[in-house]
Amino acid sequence: MINDNARLNNRLNPEKLLLTKWTALNPENKELHFIVTKLLRNDNEKIIGCKLEAVINKNSYEIDWRDLKDSSTWITGWN
Repeated sequence: MINDNARLNNRLNPEKLLLTKWTALNPENKELHFIVTKLLRNDNEKIIGCKLEAVINKNSYEIDWRDLKDSSTWITGWN
């Protein structure tokens, strides 16, 4: 049986990612909770990534938005 987070993550709409909250399942440097602060677009305005900001220390990371679909790494919300 697939859990609700896995189902949700498979249906991500990149246009609606801005300001969404995420929890890392394998946190590093105590960075557990993140928020999407920016959408990264290519020259054709297609979303190719996003900027995640760690809530604890404001460190930012640019990732491919599709990486958030991996339910073994990310879950939606701050759990």
